Amino acid sequence: MDGKKAIIVDTTAFIAGFNVYSVHSEVYSVPEIEKELTGGSISKLRLKMAIEDGRLKLREPSAQALSKARETALEMGDFLYLSEVDMKIIALAVQLKNEGYMPEIITDDYAIQNIARRLNVKYASVITYGIKHQLRWVLYCPACHRKYPPDYKSEICENCGTKLKRKPIREGPH
Repeated sequence: MDGKKAIIVDTTAFIAGFNVYSVHSEVYSVPEIEKELTGGSISKLRLKMAIEDGRLKLREPSAQALSKARETALEMGDFLYLSEVDMKIIALAVQLKNEGYMPEIITDDYAIQNIARRLNVKYASVITYGIKHQLRWVLYCPACHRKYPPDYKSEICENCGTKLKRKPIREGPH
């Protein structure tokens, strides 16, 4: 099994029209993807067909892989911008990598791409260009300039009450 390619698709891949039948690798996702697509949409229909045909395998990532995904998202400052499903997509890639696969995440979500890059997991976009550089984010108050850790739970500055923003941290000359 060493070096076998595995494609992992998220909800954005189905919405953008990714065709699971167009790749020769095994294709995976997480069970929650079904809840993210709306009732009678063509995306939901494509998803259901792929599952019924056995072309798309749904897997729940391990707690260990999920922990690694969360830890990396916190480190990079993307944690608050990722849903639980996004986190599981990343965790599934970590788990498949640990099982000897070469995972590639198909997503148009920049936060997922950023974390994948940090974890040395390949990714590809369906309709966007994808990220060019890995980014580490910081939360800050645009009024009083106070900085907050990436996992800060509030959207409001505790110092002056202004809505927080996020910006990439410059790491060396660009």
